[in-house]
Amino acid sequence: MSAYVVEDFTAEERDVLRRYFTNLDKPVFALVNLPEVVKGALFARYSRSSKSLRRLFLDEFVGELDIEGDRSIDATVGLAKAEELYDRVFFEYGDDSVAQLGGVHLACEQASNLLTKILEWGRLAAYLEQSTRYIAYDSRVNGRYRYYRDPDVLGSDLGARYIGDMDRQFESYAELMTIVLDHVRQITPKSPGDSDFVYRSATKAKALDAVRGILPAAAQSNVGMYGTGQSYEQMLLRMQASPLPEARQYADMILAELRKVIPSFVKRVDLPDRGQVASAYLAANQAAMTALADELVGREEIFDDEERVELVDFDPDAEVKLVASMLYPYTHLSESELERRAGEMTVEERLRVIRTYTGDRRNRRHRPGRALERPFYRFDILADYGAFRDLQRHRMLTVDWQPLNPRHGYAMPPLIEEVGMVEAFEGSMDRSAELYDALHDRGFVVQASYAVALAYRVRFNFNINARSALHTIELRSTPQGHPAYRRVAQRMHKLIEEVAGHRAIAAMMSFVNHSTEAELERLEAERRAEAKRTGSAV
Repeated sequence: MSAYVVEDFTAEERDVLRRYFTNLDKPVFALVNLPEVVKGALFARYSRSSKSLRRLFLDEFVGELDIEGDRSIDATVGLAKAEELYDRVFFEYGDDSVAQLGGVHLACEQASNLLTKILEWGRLAAYLEQSTRYIAYDSRVNGRYRYYRDPDVLGSDLGARYIGDMDRQFESYAELMTIVLDHVRQITPKSPGDSDFVYRSATKAKALDAVRGILPAAAQSNVGMYGTGQSYEQMLLRMQASPLPEARQYADMILAELRKVIPSFVKRVDLPDRGQVASAYLAANQAAMTALADELVGREEIFDDEERVELVDFDPDAEVKLVASMLYPYTHLSESELERRAGEMTVEERLRVIRTYTGDRRNRRHRPGRALERPFYRFDILADYGAFRDLQRHRMLTVDWQPLNPRHGYAMPPLIEEVGMVEAFEGSMDRSAELYDALHDRGFVVQASYAVALAYRVRFNFNINARSALHTIELRSTPQGHPAYRRVAQRMHKLIEEVAGHRAIAAMMSFVNHSTEAELERLEAERRAEAKRTGSAV
């Protein structure tokens, strides 16, 4: 059985698609011969649609485009150009900066939630991932629920159990989704001023937020990516070194598609003396560190069973250094001299500098300058995997996480308790943990994480500067956000203010929202979106 579902297209549809997509039967493909704004719009719509990108293009985009002039194009056969200039400059002379000048829009479909985190690890690329709050996982595609089927697991004596348990998780999800959605709509009547579309979207998002924790990490998602040749090369080297078989197999598909559009930029990836040795270096280091950690630390397991956000490191003198950094571009003094003078200022004088540098921020998109990149914070966080998925995607931070397992317990959404379905939810969590144990004990140590439901907690850390923290915390604390990551963002802000004692920096984050859980988190956002669509006032 193939790990991936192959889409069916009519002959007429294939004739159109082959002009713009590098293949029509694989889950990885590049977008070509389309205006950049169309590719961007496709990916934006992609994140909130249950359709594949090619189907979305056919259903919602192709009718708006003039495709008559593209009849002779067949992107599925790749580019015939030799790219001699790039070969000479990039490959022969090793000028990596040239690989930053060519970019590709790449669709990565049917990727497990473990794989999406690997795909999105790199900083120098753009990602849009399918959202679990807009897309329900209650339907089957070609008779199959949307979860990854690892070939080695399916070929073992656990294969039938894996399919059975996974199917039951998705069935439980579908059952609870209907119950929770009915409950949400009963307790939250539609306001007279809201359209049916706005009301349905907001109530559905709240219900899906509550039940997404039942989905296993094997649940598949679609990721739209845009990156340069250099960023793709680095991603592929990491994927080839990954202990997750799905990642290594997926890397082969990505490389095949990229070779159709930017062959010179990825020529080194699988050369024995270039990419292969680089991937071997990464894999060897991972194995060596695993062995050394076992030797020095051992296999002792200490697990917490409640949400935790801890500030583990910061600079006590950050605000003095921040003032010096704020003044630096406007003076002719050395950094050390400015730090000395900032230290001699009164508290009010330093506050004047910080307030002036911050300026009149009218909304959270008004971000102060790079002086805020001087202070740093390191957080150790234990939160459910669903929240981690959203927080991990921020680019300007350093994040590491531990293997996903069911030992830290799980988060029970209040709505599950309200509808009286605690026992059903707990049954799904137990099934998830038992399948994890069975896979792990049978030697599928890495693949066992596929079984872990998104409600289970995972430990991860953030090393983040104050400027990125301002953006991340303000964004992730907005009322329309998921309650799980809102709590993390709110706690981070409090720790900066109260534990680090950086009250001036915390005050700069003036758009952090500390309100409790909203009645319908997405309601205001849906109202604003509809107002933009219709041109009416909110």
